[in-house]
Amino acid sequence: MSMKTVIIKWGIGIALGAAAGYLYWYYIGCTSGSCAITSNPVNSTLYGALMGGLLLNTFESKRKQNDETQKTID
Repeated sequence: MSMKTVIIKWGIGIALGAAAGYLYWYYIGCTSGSCAITSNPVNSTLYGALMGGLLLNTFESKRKQNDETQKTID
């Protein structure tokens, strides 16, 4: 996988996660202020960005897996 693809993949994951974190705070959130993550929009957005980036990068294309398997067989 090229470096450009990796950067784009991380960027998409972070952007989607940040949006999801902010929307979670906006619509659900914690009104009492006792929740460490969801009581503050910054914390919720950053946590969402981290989780989105990690989640999206756990997936690997089948083509890459097949190429690596083929190399180990040869």
